[in-house]
Amino acid sequence: MLDGFVLDAALAGVFGLLVGSFLNVVIYRFPKMLERQWAAEAADFTGQPVAETDTFNLVTPRSRCRQCGHQIRWYENIPVLSYLVLRGKCSQCGTRIGMRYPVVELVTAALFALCGWRFGFTLHAAAWAAFAALLICQFLIDFDTQILPDDLNYTLLWLGLLASAVGFTGVALVSAVWGAALGYLVFWVIFQLFKLATGKEGMGYGDFKLLAALGAWFGAEYLLAIVLLSSIVGAVLGIVLLVVGKIANKDIPMPFGPYLAGAGMLCFVLGPAAVPDLLPFAFPFGSH
Repeated sequence: MLDGFVLDAALAGVFGLLVGSFLNVVIYRFPKMLERQWAAEAADFTGQPVAETDTFNLVTPRSRCRQCGHQIRWYENIPVLSYLVLRGKCSQCGTRIGMRYPVVELVTAALFALCGWRFGFTLHAAAWAAFAALLICQFLIDFDTQILPDDLNYTLLWLGLLASAVGFTGVALVSAVWGAALGYLVFWVIFQLFKLATGKEGMGYGDFKLLAALGAWFGAEYLLAIVLLSSIVGAVLGIVLLVVGKIANKDIPMPFGPYLAGAGMLCFVLGPAAVPDLLPFAFPFGSH
């Protein structure tokens, strides 16, 4: 039986490497696709001619070096391995390739392997793997652009409700629905109170939707724990960014989405059953 779980985890991990490579494309291209869409909609609304642009989506054009335009060959795009063989540089111009690419691939592989280990090579594992992949995208897209795309938030939300309905999350459907509703409402109320008190907007509507999606996956009982864990994730991430010099200007706002996404992934990695033991005060009415 143990060998079976190891094999499932290994297969899921390999598949995760491939998915991680694709997630790098999504993280970079999806915000740019949204910007093009918004520009076209704005031009249409104002009656301005829509500028002709080349096709740009998750498939076209093929990946290229951003510095010299070298088209990435298939053997230069093998997850992790190609990065190591190329020593982290473009084969044509020698421009450094960001460490993020192999890191995303490895993190995705690790989370997929965890799904395979826990649930086997099953639809149950696939559901949680999709959960992990969507959170990785939301974490980095929001970190880069301060945008939490609705397409990804809604996909995560509906998958959570469907996963609850078929028993993949261990959360009763009624709790999942209340988790989604209250997750949105809690942040909406905080947003409105903060705006009344300061005249400023303290967070974006994407944060409401992301917490709603996490509520659908873990249930209403876990909302307080997720918010508390997001604060811990934010503190750790802030310290790391300060240490590596990524935060030079304290006036630059930090998005909250990565903290929420990180908290969701932490709940999954620890296992929902372990979270009440870690944060017992966050569950005054017990957990599912």
